Amino acid sequence: MNKSDNAMSGEELGNKLLKSLMEMKAGKAARSTKIALNDVASARMKTGLTQTEFADALHISARTLQEWEQGRRQPSGAAKALIEIAFRYPEIIKEGLELRG
Repeated sequence: MNKSDNAMSGEELGNKLLKSLMEMKAGKAARSTKIALNDVASARMKTGLTQTEFADALHISARTLQEWEQGRRQPSGAAKALIEIAFRYPEIIKEGLELRG
């Protein structure tokens, strides 16, 4: 099989793209990607804080928080404890940030 056997005309390609778009709009996408949040991101989401606000509340840099949320680094023991508190009691983290502000 050579390259020209697989070649599509512009019209065929356009029709295929149009069909794909109509399927996606109808919710019939061929695949979907679901991203599971890790514990750090889940805790932050429960607080409703931005990355910057959550990092300030934990007294860490926003970059460190991003590294944790993206799984490139893991929080230390003390930070893990704070994240667990944030997950269980998100209002406490928000309240602490408001008191500092």
